[in-house]
This record gives sequence, C-alpha cells and structure tokens, in this order.
Amino acid sequence: MSSFDVVIIGSGPGGYVSAIRCAQLGFKTAIIEKYATLGGTCLNVGCIPSKAMLASSHHYEELQHFADHGIEVSGKVKVNLEKMIARKQAVVDQTSGGVKFLMDKNKITVFEGLGSFESATQIKITKSDGKSETIEAKNIIIATGSKPSSLPFIKLDKERIITSTEALKLPEVPKHLVIIGGGVIGIELGQVYLRLGAQVSVVEFMDRIIPGMDAGLSKELTKVLKKQGMKFYTSHKVQSVDRKGKTVTVKAENAKGEIITLEGDYSLVSVGRRPYTEGLNADKAGVKVTERGMIEVNDHLQTNIANIYAIGDVVRGAMLAHKAEEEGVMVAEILAGQKPHIDYNLIPGVVYTWPEVAAVGKTEEQLKEAGIAYKAGSFPFKALGRARASADNDGFVKILADAKTDEVLGIHMIGARAADLIAEAVTAMEFRASAEDISRMSHAHPTFAEAIKEAALAATDNRALHI
Repeated sequence: MSSFDVVIIGSGPGGYVSAIRCAQLGFKTAIIEKYATLGGTCLNVGCIPSKAMLASSHHYEELQHFADHGIEVSGKVKVNLEKMIARKQAVVDQTSGGVKFLMDKNKITVFEGLGSFESATQIKITKSDGKSETIEAKNIIIATGSKPSSLPFIKLDKERIITSTEALKLPEVPKHLVIIGGGVIGIELGQVYLRLGAQVSVVEFMDRIIPGMDAGLSKELTKVLKKQGMKFYTSHKVQSVDRKGKTVTVKAENAKGEIITLEGDYSLVSVGRRPYTEGLNADKAGVKVTERGMIEVNDHLQTNIANIYAIGDVVRGAMLAHKAEEEGVMVAEILAGQKPHIDYNLIPGVVYTWPEVAAVGKTEEQLKEAGIAYKAGSFPFKALGRARASADNDGFVKILADAKTDEVLGIHMIGARAADLIAEAVTAMEFRASAEDISRMSHAHPTFAEAIKEAALAATDNRALHI
C-alpha cells in the first residue's frame, strides 16, 4: 500500500494549491481527482470557462461601438457560437494542462478516481473502469468542492432546463433565456448571451440582484444591465418550471401575490451551489457532515478527526476559488508547524460583468446593523479622464471608514477593471489603512485607480478634487 504524508481529495483551486504548498514544505504529497482533468469546477466548468465566454462576447459587443472610435468595419459581423465554445475549451485544456505540469514539477502523485474513506488514514480510489486501490495518509485534506443547487420542484433536464455547466456549451444562442436567480453566476452568464443577441429575463426571490453585496452596487449594476436590455423580476418567488418541446415556461409570484408567466426556449437555474460530499464516505472516518453536506471544521480548518482537514466550498464561508486557495495554503502550513492566519473579512468578492463589480470588507447595511458609526465617500467613474478616454463611464468607487479612527472598513466598486482594482483595496485594508492614508498615495494619471484615491478624499472631510 502506498503511503503519504498528505493526501488531498479534490484538485480544484483549493486542492491543487494546497498540494503544491505541502510539497514545497517537504511533505510526500498525493492528490485524488475523480475526473480525467485537474482543476475542479473552477477550472473546468466555472471561473475560467465563464471568463473566456465573457471575454469573447465582450469583444463582439465592442464591435457594435467601433464606429464611435473612428473604426469602420465593413461587411456583416456574426457570432459563431461553436467556435467561441471551442476557444473556451482550448483555454480550459491549456489551464488544466498547466495544473498537471505543476503537479509533476512538485513531484506530487496524482490518482485518477473517486476517493472515499476506508478509515481515518486510508482512502480507497475507485477508477472509472471499476478497479480500485487503497492508499494510506498521515494527514488528509478534503477539497471536494460544490455542485449547482436547484429547487425541489424543478426537474433539470440539462437540455432546456439547465445549470451553469450546460450554459457553457449550448448548441445555439437562446432566443429568450429565463434565468432563475440573480446572483453572480446567473448575471454573468446572462450578460454573455445578452451580448450575443438573446432576450434575457432574470427572476430573483430577493428585492435586488447580487443581494450579498452592497445595495449601491446592486442598484448601479441593475441600471446598467437594464440599459443593455436585460429584464429583471425581483421579489418574485418561482412557483413552477415546465418544459414542452422547445418551450420552457416559468411561473413566479410577485410581491402582490400575482402570478407572472415567462416563456423562453432555455431556463438557467442559478440559485447557488451546495457542498459536494457524495461518495466520500466521511462516516467511515468519523468525520461530521451536516444535513446540507457541509463538513464541520474549527478555526484551523480541522474536522472532529485530528488528522483530517477540509477546505473550500465544502466548509463554511463564501464559495470562492481564492478563498479555497488561501485555506489550502493555511492547512499545509499548519501541518508544518507554522501559524498562518486568514482574515475572512478581507476576502474580496467579484462579479465579472462589464462593468465589473468588486468589494471587500463591510457593506453599509452590515455597518448599520452592527451599530458602527461610519463615513462614506464616493467618486463616479464618469469624472475620470481615463474613463472618458476609454468610453467606460459607468460606475463608482465607495469607501466606508470608521467615523472616529478613519480606518477603512469597506471598499465597494463597480466599473471598468474593478476586478483588478480591488487588490489595492485589499492591500490597504490588510495594513489597516485609513481613508486619509489612501488619499495621500500617488496614483498614476490617467488611470481607473484614481477613482479609489478620489473616493478616499471624499471620505476624508469631503475633499474629492475632480467633482
């Protein structure tokens, strides 16, 4: 029986990054992946392919506005969805191959098959052909990720009533895509197909889209997407989803108790994700799993069994690839006797629409609920020279700071390159910067990042310079 210091079950961002860090720290490491490709949901049917589709559709949308920049394109421009999806798959394959290269480089043993516990130190690996082998580990890290959730009364046929996985490989651009759920995944994929010519309707149970983020970001994104043609049905509770031939009918109840009916040729069910622990046989190792499939861990990501840890989507907290990565590194370093720490308040959240949405720290709603006195400063992108030069005028940056100490408590932004700009916000908050600290840092001109400096000035005695 092969024996290892650390075995990781699952090769998503949390799993493979944890494996690399374990190997760097001198542990004999193995990783188990049930699929033929490494990278988990994020790399294969999540973050990477969706961003590839968003990029391709964004290029197509930009073509419609080339004339504004003095670029005249003659002839008919059309979408070749098959080629677009093929390019997406090429990006996925290349990235997955990169993960395999990193496993080889770091001398990490890769096992292909379903990993399930035989005991607290032994894992059985069942391959697709039914053959199996058992390996032994001093320490085990569960990184099995998550799967799309649904509603009990919805029957997913994965043809017309689909999840995000099927939405990444549709055979055609929908005529009318009805999206159930106005969270990050639904809105991102909705914008992809909106750009490509689909009518897109979003049905959301809460009173606004991206409900987990600051209300100001939700309001601005709704305004921009409505301008682009997306339709929203917020405060609507879905009652039924039925398919007849090529038609999908969605019925939902609004706040007044009225039933509305939407008919489309596809319906994307995007109501969140759930931890994936099926086939893990955690009970054989004595690991506690909640009714919802989530693995219980302490502050060190250790389960109730001392040598077994869990990270990423399968444990509490935001289901984000970069959160899983940080947790994977943290566990590896704990096993090496180090004392790493994660500030979960400073894990940024991003929506990769255009304009992009990004945030870190507390929202205004959270500060009000906690009774924390704060001050806010905002600055609109339309007041930036770089934004006007690039014709990316939508959005703003908002900085929330403690009313007494001026320490930054939250930074929320919507606009061009927000997904990249949020790193500055995280860095500042990691070092407990004040709004005045940021306002006194030199920002290159002209850049989108100047909006952060101006918002900090606005939060510092309302001293914004360019508005």
